[in-house]
Amino acid sequence: MLEHKKVIVFGERDDISGNTVSTCLQAAGAEIVYESTACFV
Repeated sequence: MLEHKKVIVFGERDDISGNTVSTCLQAAGAEIVYESTACFV
């Protein structure tokens, strides 16, 4: 579904981390260009 797509991932420290989202997107075929996990207040 996401083959050959480049994505930028932002995760939230207290909820779903960027690493978790990246893992799911990579499994769907996406290429992770940038990944970050931050605390949004």
